[in-house]
Amino acid sequence: MDTTQRTEQQRSADRRRRELLEAADRVVLRDGPGASMNAIAAEAGITKPILYRHFGDKGGLYAALAKRHTDALLDSLRAALDAPAERRERVEATLDTYLAAIEARPQVYRFLMHPAEGSPSEQGFDVGKHSAPLLRRMGEELAQVIEDRLDLGPGSHQLARVWGHGIVGMMHAAGDWWLGERPCSRAELVRSLADLLWGRLAAAGDKAGGPGF
Repeated sequence: MDTTQRTEQQRSADRRRRELLEAADRVVLRDGPGASMNAIAAEAGITKPILYRHFGDKGGLYAALAKRHTDALLDSLRAALDAPAERRERVEATLDTYLAAIEARPQVYRFLMHPAEGSPSEQGFDVGKHSAPLLRRMGEELAQVIEDRLDLGPGSHQLARVWGHGIVGMMHAAGDWWLGERPCSRAELVRSLADLLWGRLAAAGDKAGGPGF
């Protein structure tokens, strides 16, 4: 098989994988955490063994969906952080971007973050085992943004990681509570979380020659 044929086969496989993930997204939007491999296979017009061949098991499918949605969310968060605005406004925009994402697609959020009751054949699927790396990745990405943009003095690498993971943990916990109870508006929650963060973050200087924060 020549290089051209291999490349075309890879493109075809990538396209098919995208189609299957889009089918899975539709089922997750409808069924939330209870989305099953049977339902996803039916939505895609294939048998469950074919779905397993592409993703291995529900954990493999979950990981692919998590990457798809996390990539999109991180792109949106970076855009909010880098927008031409005052730092406080960018902090609020970043918090709002995360909360708007989970508010717009609550079923997807619940599928990614909460255990599914699922069918008996899928009860062994541990969502917590998979969602922890997702949050860790977001924490590391945010830590890198903080380290690149702020002059935090000695120990800046460790402090940036503490802040990155702490902010992601705060957004996740507060957003989860807010999505379930809706005790206030999204704007009120954003302002309150920004107030909590604002102490040392407001006082930190931008790095010389860096993109700023």
